[in-house]
Amino acid sequence: MNNEELLVTQSNEFNFSLKYFYFVIKRIFDIFFGILGMIILLPLSIVIKVLYLVQGDFDSIFYCQERVGKYGKIFRLYKFRTMVPNAENILADWLKNNPDKRKEYLKNRKIEDDPRITKFGRFLRKSSLDEFPQFINVFLGHMSLVGPRPVVLDEVENYKKNKAKFLSIRPGLTGFWASNGRSNVSYKKRMQMELYYVDHCSIFLDIKIIFRTFIKVLKREGAK
Repeated sequence: MNNEELLVTQSNEFNFSLKYFYFVIKRIFDIFFGILGMIILLPLSIVIKVLYLVQGDFDSIFYCQERVGKYGKIFRLYKFRTMVPNAENILADWLKNNPDKRKEYLKNRKIEDDPRITKFGRFLRKSSLDEFPQFINVFLGHMSLVGPRPVVLDEVENYKKNKAKFLSIRPGLTGFWASNGRSNVSYKKRMQMELYYVDHCSIFLDIKIIFRTFIKVLKREGAK
């Protein structure tokens, strides 16, 4: 082995060690903040349940959906419910009768004036409180505090040749896309931003994303 090959080998080993250290520290933070988040989640859930009851809504305040995690493993993601019961059937019927909205939904995976979302649900989304139960997922190791936002199975195909890269790390409670545009960027741009994070993830970038997310939550710049 010549000097050039030796330097490349040593550099690769050093980078691997740094990444390993980063992911260990990241998991320790996930467990700590996962526990802290679940402690806050209990009283928050009681308040939200009472507010739903006052409005005459007696259904569960939680919503569970299967999402794709690290290495393609399926897990159940938890959120506060922001939609009416039987939401998926309502959406299917509405898109069937609104071809333009169907095109918008298939392109961006979202639509303006979504008929499924309740008035109180819009408040939860705008304040990002609907995502709070995902601290359970963070604690359980399904997710991390920071990472690409988790997607449903059929969305993974949009990443095409980058599927393996996208699924190489845990999805996040917040992420590069979520803290830099979120509802204001196209789905194609979102994918580019998520892949950028996978390539450049670091403790410094995670801290920057968490700070940006905190500012957005304070300004109520959540999902529409």
